[in-house]
Amino acid sequence: MATTLAIDCGGGGIKASVLDEAGTMRTRPLRVPTPYPLPPALFVKTLVDLGGRLPTADRVTVGLPGMLRHGVVVTTPHYVTRAGPRTKVDPDLLAEWSGWDVRSALADAFGMPVLALNDAEVHGAGVVAGTGLELVLTLGTGLGCALFDGGVLAPHLELSQAPVRWGMTYDTYVGEPERRRLGDGFWSRRVRGVVEGLRPVFRWDRLYLGGGNSRLIRPEQLVRMGDDVVVVPNTAGIVGGVRAWDLAAARPAER
Repeated sequence: MATTLAIDCGGGGIKASVLDEAGTMRTRPLRVPTPYPLPPALFVKTLVDLGGRLPTADRVTVGLPGMLRHGVVVTTPHYVTRAGPRTKVDPDLLAEWSGWDVRSALADAFGMPVLALNDAEVHGAGVVAGTGLELVLTLGTGLGCALFDGGVLAPHLELSQAPVRWGMTYDTYVGEPERRRLGDGFWSRRVRGVVEGLRPVFRWDRLYLGGGNSRLIRPEQLVRMGDDVVVVPNTAGIVGGVRAWDLAAARPAER
């Protein structure tokens, strides 16, 4: 039975577990803080060290923030900074991460096949039903996004970097710093506003709200979003590590 080491990389922490073919965790997830500054070499070492504390696996799934194409980093928002999310970008780190083939680097380091995707895409793989147009938004350090049509993963769009209001991007508008500043009540209203603003853009059949902060959305705001909006567990970022292989195989070629 094939097993998968699933690693969910966030701006504040990196979590991992080993899953069987059914997507069941064989051990409790382990978490370590995301180290900063974080050059690619340290990123690889951090993941390999974390994987070494878990049972052996046959393949690896890694989800990380930012835009990836065919396992190559186009851009990543947090790992190019000097001290973590919302701190100053380090030009040297920006150069190292841009165009870095993270999939090949990790495959060499682990000595097994690696699938590297955006973290929201892996999260979505763990929850989508595979019918209709399904949008996944993850709420954490920032905003993650993944789109599935009939269970097929669409090419990634960095919705988080689009402007929304007052010169802010979606990433900053509903990210963790704003949640802390506003409090859960006002932040939940803001999340609902984002959902309603995106509804005519995507016309989804189902919207899944995931990530560590989705559980903090106030029930009264969630009810007002409608029956087509569902909050899903944050563990989907790990559980999706198995199904992501099948969904990625059905993904259309990116140009």
